[in-house]
Amino acid sequence: MRKLPPLRALQVFEAAARQSHFSRAAEELCITQSAVSHQVRLLEEHFDEPLFLRQGRSLKLSPKGEILYEELERIFNELADLGRLFGEPNRELKLAVYSSFAVKWLIPRLSDFRRRHPEVQIRLEMVAQDPELSDSVADLFISGGLKRRGYWQTVLHKERLIPVCSPQLPPRAGQITIQSLQQYPLLTVDEGPLGLDWNRWAEANAVTLTPNHRQHIFSHVLMAIEAAIAGQGIALASDFMVEDDIASGRLIEAELPDVHTGFEFTFCCKERRLKEPAIAAFADWLMLMASQPQPQ
Repeated sequence: MRKLPPLRALQVFEAAARQSHFSRAAEELCITQSAVSHQVRLLEEHFDEPLFLRQGRSLKLSPKGEILYEELERIFNELADLGRLFGEPNRELKLAVYSSFAVKWLIPRLSDFRRRHPEVQIRLEMVAQDPELSDSVADLFISGGLKRRGYWQTVLHKERLIPVCSPQLPPRAGQITIQSLQQYPLLTVDEGPLGLDWNRWAEANAVTLTPNHRQHIFSHVLMAIEAAIAGQGIALASDFMVEDDIASGRLIEAELPDVHTGFEFTFCCKERRLKEPAIAAFADWLMLMASQPQPQ
């Protein structure tokens, strides 16, 4: 007879580890917080190992807890997949994606995917930072270069920031130069720990921005792009995200240097799910769209 750990305790631990919170795990499982604590304690006694590190109100997995959580997530996902053996494959997919990527590149192209695969429904979940790679978050992910065992990934675009503005901003389209840059407001994105994007551009291109250079600060690149379209100044944007705006004449690329940030927009999903028809169809379509040349 197999000597198994308490199965209910494994389920409770997985929820608590995923939520990083006993109360939220209790709400998910419709039990009390004390019941969650009891089940976790049973599991710790079974393994004779602490599974959580409790520091004040914060809750963090111990090294052994991390290993157990990864294994349980894999096992529970495989158990969930058993349902597909007895019914229709999942044709509704949740995609976690950066809002900028979704709004400026993905959404304008999604009608093509729906035309090719009307049987597959894509639900977009916009994220502001790299999400946790987990089936509990989404089926598919477009974010930074996250790597995790058991996930397949491919690079869609390497970020190259180009200066863009409205065709009405300079005296003659495309005639903004480094020498005349001081005349124009900069539409600057505050990228948190990375700092201001125009400051990074200046450092990369050995350009000096004077302290009195007009800068309008935005918390998100989408706002800076819209301000550029409205003629309020010059913004930095990923080249592929503004290709449609440039092709339609809403924006022009200023005659200024670009900057390669080293950031990569990456598509990933679980390796074992790549054979699912809906996921395979979306992955093939996405790579086809990403491989198409940008308008010149």
